Amino acid sequence: MSISNVIFAASHGVGRDDLFLRAHEISASFTERAAELDRDGLPPLPEIVRLKNTGLLNALHSPEIGGGGLDWVDALRLVRIIARGESSLGQLLGYHFVNSQYIYWALKDQARAHALGVDTVSRNLYWGAAVNPRDPGLELTPRGNGFVLNGRKSFSTAARVSDYINANALLDGKIASFAVPTDRPGYVANNDWDNIGQRLSDSGSVEFRDFPVYEEDFFAAPDEAPPVLATFNTPLIQLVFVNFYLGAAEGALAAAVDYVRTTTRPWITSGVERASDDPYILERVGEFTASLKASAALADSAAATVQAALSRGHNVTARERGEAAAEAYAAKVNATHVSLDITSRVFELTGARSTASKYGFDRFWRNVRTHTLHDPVFYKAKEVGEFVLNGKIPEVSLYS
Repeated sequence: MSISNVIFAASHGVGRDDLFLRAHEISASFTERAAELDRDGLPPLPEIVRLKNTGLLNALHSPEIGGGGLDWVDALRLVRIIARGESSLGQLLGYHFVNSQYIYWALKDQARAHALGVDTVSRNLYWGAAVNPRDPGLELTPRGNGFVLNGRKSFSTAARVSDYINANALLDGKIASFAVPTDRPGYVANNDWDNIGQRLSDSGSVEFRDFPVYEEDFFAAPDEAPPVLATFNTPLIQLVFVNFYLGAAEGALAAAVDYVRTTTRPWITSGVERASDDPYILERVGEFTASLKASAALADSAAATVQAALSRGHNVTARERGEAAAEAYAAKVNATHVSLDITSRVFELTGARSTASKYGFDRFWRNVRTHTLHDPVFYKAKEVGEFVLNGKIPEVSLYS
C-alpha cells in the first residue's frame, strides 16, 4: 500500500533548528497518545503522514533538492527524539533514513540515484525494505523485457506504509538487489504483525505475486560485489537501533518522573511528605539519568565516527568501515543493556498503582525487549571483543 497520493503541506528545505523543533513537537504529541496507539496496534498511516508533513523524512537529503542537509549524527538524534514519544515511530523514521540513503551508496548510476532522491523529496516518499537475509523467500524470473518477483517475506518493517522499498531476491542462483515502488501490481502487505512490542512498526509479512521488476531497478549486477560504501547500511541501521532504544528509555524515565511528581505517594516510613523527596527515588532517578546521558554520548560519538568514514565516499576502505562499525556495535551493546534495565526498573520509582493498564508503562520495556532480539547482543559484544583483542574487523553482512 502506498500513501504517496496524500497531499502534503510544504515541507521542503527545512533548516536544522526547525527540524529539531518539529521533532520535539511531534514527539510530545505522540507521547500523549502512545498508550492508546500501542493498545490499538494499527499500521501508523496517519503518523507517517505527520512525519512527512514536518519535513523530517527528508532531513538527510541535500538542500539542493529540498532536503534538510543534516549529517548522520543529527539524523540519529532526531530518531532518538521521536522514539521518546513512541519508539515504533522512531524505528520507522530511522529505517527510512537508511533505506532512502542507500540509493546513493549502492547505485552505480549516480544520475539514477539523483533522480530517485529528487522524486523522494518532492513527493515525500517513505522508504522501507524487504531484505531479511535469514528469510530469503523471494525469487526473480525473467519475463518479457524484464522480470517478475514472487515469494513471501515473513517480516518487512513498514510493510503497509512504504512508498518505495529496497529488496533482494534470488536470480539464477545469485542474490540480486533492487529498489522498487510499492504501487506496482502484485505487492501485498499482510496485516499480521501481532508481537508484544513495537506494535506500530508495521512489521508484518509481504508477498510478491508476479510483481514487475526492470533492469533500471537493480543496484548492480547480481554477481557484482557491492562497493565498501554500500556496506555502511549495516552500522547505520545498528545505530538506528541504538537511538530508538535510548529514546524509549528516555521516554520511560520522563513518564516515570512525571508520575512521581503528580501521583506517587510517599512510603509510610520514608519520613517525607512528597515522593519526589524520597532519597531512594532520588538516587534511582540520578542513576538512570547518568546511565542514559553516558549511553547517549557514546551513541553520538559512534555516529560521528561512522559519519567521518562515510564522508570519504568511494575512497573509504574496508578497514575504515570495519573500525567505524566496531564503534557502532560497542554503542549497540551498551544501549541494549541500559535501555532494558531502565525500562524495566522505572516501576521502582512509580510504585504498584502505576502498573494499571491505563497507563501503559509496560510498553517501554515491551518495545525495547522485542526489538533487542533482532540480532543477539552477545554476538555484537563478541565482534567488539574480536576487534579489541585481535584487530579483526566485523565481517560484512546485513547484521554486521
